[in-house]
Amino acid sequence: MDQHDHRMLGPRLDLFHQQEEAPGAAFWHPRGATLYLIIENYIRREMRLAGFREVRTPQLLSRSLWERSGHWAKFGSNMFVFTDGERSYALKPMNCPGHVQLFRQQIRSYRALPLRFCEFGACHRYEPSGALHGIMRGRAFTQDDAHVFCMPEHVDAEVARFCTLLRRVYARFGFREFIVGLSTRPAVKEGSDALWDHVEATLASAATSAGLEYRLQPGEGAFYGPKLEFILKDREGREWQCGTIQLDLVLPKNLDAEVVDASGSRVCPVMIHHAVLGSVERFIAVLLEHHRGKLPLWLTPDQVAILPVSPAQREYAARVGAAFSAGEFRAVLDDSNETLARRILAAHDQGIPMIAIVGAREVDAGSVTLRHRGGRQHEQSLADAVDCLHALQEKDAGG
Repeated sequence: MDQHDHRMLGPRLDLFHQQEEAPGAAFWHPRGATLYLIIENYIRREMRLAGFREVRTPQLLSRSLWERSGHWAKFGSNMFVFTDGERSYALKPMNCPGHVQLFRQQIRSYRALPLRFCEFGACHRYEPSGALHGIMRGRAFTQDDAHVFCMPEHVDAEVARFCTLLRRVYARFGFREFIVGLSTRPAVKEGSDALWDHVEATLASAATSAGLEYRLQPGEGAFYGPKLEFILKDREGREWQCGTIQLDLVLPKNLDAEVVDASGSRVCPVMIHHAVLGSVERFIAVLLEHHRGKLPLWLTPDQVAILPVSPAQREYAARVGAAFSAGEFRAVLDDSNETLARRILAAHDQGIPMIAIVGAREVDAGSVTLRHRGGRQHEQSLADAVDCLHALQEKDAGG
């Protein structure tokens, strides 16, 4: 296995591990959970700024709901199913039907649209054991899922809004370019050909209006509608499908979602499915392999390791750590009995990009010696060191 494979990097960087008692799932270590939350909170903030409101929906839903939505016929064999007497339930493999239930709890006017929901939804799918691949493809994962309920005249603006968000987010993670695919009707679909003609043309027009150039992917759409797929290219030239925009007139109709239009009639809203990352776990795997374990400063679970040269500097090293923490940096203190050289090597092996060395000279001067990932180092005051980290973080994040 390649040393830059995420299945090697995860355990080596103390982020996560997998074991046979939980096939297709991961055990997230403290450093991995920190990375997970950094990504979640960043996406959460971006979605809030884009006008989405976060929701939570149940993990376990009745089979009857999945049958009405149309998912049972398509995904039933990939669901984890439970019975309670005569009723059957399934762990959700996606979040869409739950968001429709939220929409249906009120009588909605067209004036209140677009209505935007988002959720970090924990999903489960029964993937064949031979298809499992680390956290790239598993049985338990979290979708950064979002849905917009709107009128037809809102579609262009909503697609453009989300494309702007995708460009900004991908650039911050280090992906400056992406490929867009327009996936059209599959062989097994719901809805008439006339409906699909209309929806495909609408999505293609919205993509063009948003400034996207796309390649056609015939037959790759969802059973309920066409989709735009956003494919990232990593430093090895490999392609990873991550984000998606899907246009759907089938699911809201199947689940009786209605909106009161300007004439007072009840009509079916358009439902737009959105995801920036697709699966948080899979995106982390892509990130790790793209950056070869050397994550940008803003993403690293431990951003700076503080290494006192000898026990005599431990008290000052703690003050340095407090200063970095006050500057909102994630700092760790390594005052173990290992030599300084071994501790520097250990920090690099853990993917920590910055090292703050403090010896007798630094204590006397109220300074630190910052050592960068590439080996360059320089001494500066503690306040300047904090400012230096802020500048490096902004540069790393594309600021």
